[in-house]
Amino acid sequence: MNAEAVNTVSPLDGQALHDLNGKVVQVFKSLAIDKRRLPASQLTKRGIPAYVAEWVLESVVPGQGELSIEEATKVRDWAARVIPGPGEQNVIKHRLAQGQTVKVLTPLQAEVRLKKGKDAERVAQLSLLGIGDAYIADALLEDHPDLLRHGMWGVVELGALKDGVAVLSFKPMQASVNLQLYKAARRQFNLHEWRALLLTSLGFDPSAFTEWQQTLLLCRLLPLVQKNMHLMELAPKGTGKSFTFENISPKVRLISGGNISPAVLFVNNASGQWGLLARFKVVVLDEVQTARFEKPEEIVGGLKGYLANGKLTRGGLHETASDCGFVILANISLDDQQRPVRELLVEELPSFLQETAFLDRIRALLPGWQLPKLSSKLLVGLDSALTVGLKSDFFGDALIALREDLEAESYAARNVHLAGARPYSRNEESVRAIAAGLMKIQFPHGEPTPLEFHRYCVKPALQLRQLIWDQLYTLDSEYRQYEHGLNVQ
Repeated sequence: MNAEAVNTVSPLDGQALHDLNGKVVQVFKSLAIDKRRLPASQLTKRGIPAYVAEWVLESVVPGQGELSIEEATKVRDWAARVIPGPGEQNVIKHRLAQGQTVKVLTPLQAEVRLKKGKDAERVAQLSLLGIGDAYIADALLEDHPDLLRHGMWGVVELGALKDGVAVLSFKPMQASVNLQLYKAARRQFNLHEWRALLLTSLGFDPSAFTEWQQTLLLCRLLPLVQKNMHLMELAPKGTGKSFTFENISPKVRLISGGNISPAVLFVNNASGQWGLLARFKVVVLDEVQTARFEKPEEIVGGLKGYLANGKLTRGGLHETASDCGFVILANISLDDQQRPVRELLVEELPSFLQETAFLDRIRALLPGWQLPKLSSKLLVGLDSALTVGLKSDFFGDALIALREDLEAESYAARNVHLAGARPYSRNEESVRAIAAGLMKIQFPHGEPTPLEFHRYCVKPALQLRQLIWDQLYTLDSEYRQYEHGLNVQ
């Protein structure tokens, strides 16, 4: 994207954005929420993501407009009773030991442990409470099978048994998505209104970003709408690389620092328990330079196979397919012009992640250094013109539902062909996948004009893949048999 495009201001003025509030409520009704309600509630300070906090708001104090003092007090009182603080694990366990039942808002995950000669054991894990072996009934697992896949957030009622703790009841977060209605709703907005609505739904103030910066923020959604979309974002500290992934969906797992092992990512060969790439829709490695990788050669070898064909295996003992997207977030150094110090952008990554066979399988590189550092001025606030967005739990589920809509892939296959006598096949596949994803995000109804598709889907796709191609071209002469610049016919 050229400098002129980077500096193009947002096309909607303040009045147009202000007028859009009523339209969003009219079209989406109860699925819309005033994004100012969330920071006023202070719920995220209790360690819960936005998609959970907005569900709490709708459950406890439903309504539109700013959060009143009375509503804020009611929410905080509810949170004090139901959301456990970091130092309250032992208090809750003490209450259970006294025979009390306890209700808590927490993520709940279940697993079935098979043992030779014994009945299968079903256990629930409540990570916020430090409980890893609570009893859970078959009926709850049948009603909520996602508890066995990636876990679910909800209100859990716990009671004590003679030999432990039992999950007595579970009220999950509910978000119903009708994709046809979502597409029909898109037809009520022009493109600039829709992009502004998407950004507001993510918690950003669209008027604070240029058109190109808006596109970069929307590109962070690509792994949600596209199966096996693998991205890398490089940026200095403080640009909010993980902000979207933390707050968009329980089907996105963010790993920030700590130990990362083949068992965590792929499969635990001892127990047969599948790792994160098998159980989530998107797995994000944040602050990758600070992570501690156990057996890095095995990890990068397994990742190369997975990123190429979507198959998960480890030593040939177990094998399964997954459509999980894999995202790497890393910090890089900038000069006084806010440009990367190093010409080779991946030079600051751990050495085993600089291998060209690995990088080639990453679809796109997001230039996060072109985004401003995250601050309250960039988020929806009291001075924002557009404050109404889609509820985070509904929005995240709608994006993930678009994975199953293959019309955009067909459209991109027909209309995206790289120029040159001998285009590199992975470049063409990647550009098509990125363009199809951007079409799902911006044109879920499948009705872009040819000019819109080229400007808002194909051009960004070329830009993001070109940055990966530049790394490969610099690192390995094998790639120089192909043309350097990516263009479409």
